[in-house]
Amino acid sequence: MEQQNISTSDSDTPTPSYVSKRIKQRSEHVSKSDFNNFRKEMKEFMSSLFSSQEKELQSISTTQKDIQKSNQTIENSIALLSSQQEEFKKKINSLEQQTIEDRKYISILEEKMEEMQRAHRKCNFELKNVPKQNTETKKELLEMITTLSTNIGGSLSKTDIKDIYRVRTKNDNLKNAPIIVETSSVMLKMEFLKNCKLYNMKNKAKLRAQQLGLRTNENNPVFVSEQLTAKGSRLHFLARDLVKSKEYKYCWTAFGKVYIRKDENSPIIWIHSEAQVQQFIQK
Repeated sequence: MEQQNISTSDSDTPTPSYVSKRIKQRSEHVSKSDFNNFRKEMKEFMSSLFSSQEKELQSISTTQKDIQKSNQTIENSIALLSSQQEEFKKKINSLEQQTIEDRKYISILEEKMEEMQRAHRKCNFELKNVPKQNTETKKELLEMITTLSTNIGGSLSKTDIKDIYRVRTKNDNLKNAPIIVETSSVMLKMEFLKNCKLYNMKNKAKLRAQQLGLRTNENNPVFVSEQLTAKGSRLHFLARDLVKSKEYKYCWTAFGKVYIRKDENSPIIWIHSEAQVQQFIQK
C-alpha cells in the first residue's frame, strides 16, 4: 500500500485554539497597557496644563491685585487733590471777597483823606505862571497879592493873609512854580476869586504879571484858582477836556470839587472819579 504524502500549507493549516487564545490575550494585554499609558500621559499632560494655568491665574490675580492697589492709590490721590482743590477754591473766594472789602475800605479812607485835604485848603487859592524874582521873600509875595487885589477892585489886605509861599518843586529850573495863598476865611477867598473872574470877563487881555506890580515879564498871563488836591487837579484837567471836545459847555471848581454842565438847562454834575470822566468820554 502506497503511503500518501500529505502536504500542508500555512494557509490550509488551521491555527490551534490555544495559539489563537494566546494571541487574543496578548492583544488585549497590549491594548490595555497602551490605554493605561495613554491615560497616564493624559493625566500628566492635564496636570501640567492645569498647573501652568493655575500659575498663570495666580500671576494674573497678583497683577490684578497690584492694579487694584494702584487704582485705589490713584483714587485716593484724586480724592485728596479734589479736596485740596475745593479748599483752594474756598480760600481764593475768601481772598477775593476780602480784596473787594479791602478796596471798599481803601476807597472810603481815600475819600476821607480827600475831604480832610479839601477842608485844609478851603481858605486857600493859588496863582500859576507868576514869574519868580531872583530874591523873593514872603514880604514881596504879600506885596504882589495886595497889589493884585487892588488892581482887580478887591480889598484883600496883608492882615487877611495867614500864609503865603511859592511851592517847592523837584525841578529847580521851573521858575514859575505856583504861589499858595492862605486867607483867614473862606469868604475872603471866594471874594478874591470872584473879583479875578470879573476882571477877566471885563478885560480882553486877562490877568497878567503886571497886575501884580511886576516890571519884568509883565505880560506873562497869570491864572488864579482854588488850591485843589492832587486828585482834584487831575479831575479838573480831565474835565476841561470834556469842554474842549464841546460835549460840555461849563467846567468849574467850588470848595475843592470839580463840576461840569452841558448847558444852562442841564443838571450840574460833580466829577468825583477818573472812571466817571471816561464814561462821559465814551458816550
